[in-house]
Amino acid sequence: MSNCAVVGVNWGDEGKGRMIDLLADRYDIVVRYQGGSNAGHTVVNQYGKFALNLIPSGIFREGTVNILGNGTVIDLEHLSGEMQSLRDRGVRITPDNFKISSRAIIVFPFHKDQDALEEERLAGARYGSTKRGIAPVYADKYQKKGIQMGELLLPEVFKKRLEGILEWKNLYLKAVYGAKTYTLEEMLHWAETYGGPLKPFICDTSEYLYEASKAGKSVMFEAQLGALRDIDFGIYPYTSSSSPLAAYAPLGSGAPFLKVDEVLGIVKAFSTCVGEGPFVAEWFGEQAEELRQIAGEYGAATGRPRRVGPIDIPATRYGVRMQGATAIALTKIDCLSYMKEIPICKAYELDGEIVTNFPFTPLLDRAKPVYTAMPGWGTDITGIRRYADLPRQAQEYIEYIEREIDCPIRYISVGPERDDIIYR
Repeated sequence: MSNCAVVGVNWGDEGKGRMIDLLADRYDIVVRYQGGSNAGHTVVNQYGKFALNLIPSGIFREGTVNILGNGTVIDLEHLSGEMQSLRDRGVRITPDNFKISSRAIIVFPFHKDQDALEEERLAGARYGSTKRGIAPVYADKYQKKGIQMGELLLPEVFKKRLEGILEWKNLYLKAVYGAKTYTLEEMLHWAETYGGPLKPFICDTSEYLYEASKAGKSVMFEAQLGALRDIDFGIYPYTSSSSPLAAYAPLGSGAPFLKVDEVLGIVKAFSTCVGEGPFVAEWFGEQAEELRQIAGEYGAATGRPRRVGPIDIPATRYGVRMQGATAIALTKIDCLSYMKEIPICKAYELDGEIVTNFPFTPLLDRAKPVYTAMPGWGTDITGIRRYADLPRQAQEYIEYIEREIDCPIRYISVGPERDDIIYR
């Protein structure tokens, strides 16, 4: 069986969760390979509506094993709460269908404090963090001051490592921010309270994936955020602190020996963005608020109103390329049905020149959107399940995007439910 990465092409929030939930029954394993509780994958199915932050979106499919890979960072308290919330709504979560890499890094309360304190210090120059501790914990990981999930299974090792790291972290919190510090007893109690119930789920997921690959099992790699938030190729420094690119999927999942055979890039039919940073085609005022309200554009992880605008072709074309997308799922096209005319950002004007490539981040502040427009379809399309039954104007809009980004659009989402999909 082939392996597939499901990834965001733009700034995130494109609808990865709904596509993973739809397609997960085709795969034996779903692996989240990066990020932490700053993700927000919205899923609507027979169990109800969910905003998943850490647990992979394949958790609703019987027979599918879900894994948090070594590239993720895990807030024990948040994960424990998310697991209980799902169980309370009838979703089965056991060590048979959910596994946590022993090499994933733990997010502690002091990471979240540090995150919030730094955003406060930056004030008007802030990066737009979710304040979930993601940047500080990844920084600690690469300073070799992170603590891995597997250390929870080795109490004496865990205590000794935490003691040394906490001494250093308290010095930092006090000297840099004048903030409260933590005692070793507080952090040990926190870790046991929220980490204790997770211990049965912690294992060598790399070994599990290796054996699964030898047995011919198929893997879906689940990303959070999108290409434009990638730490290397996104709108740095307004990015996440990990790599949501498909190329990182085997490493972050714990299976560098696996090959990504297909890359399904998720593209929203218009542009949205949560957080700070350049967003060339952004709308403001009544025009933005109307689209935001109709499309329900509020962050799944934070509830923050999303910045919105028309589809941005230069940004989307760049994201498709960086993800190495082999096919596209176009989501939320039904939300454009109210428009008489559909605006499109086809290019940028940069220092008096028209450019169609996505510029280096500092140049984006000087870029202005160049628009074109296509006729709207002015009718409800949520009940349509065949491409041929879509209004001609909707088909023309889809085919225009497909040509411009040079990647086939295979799925068209016309609603939030699992089956609100057109296969093309």
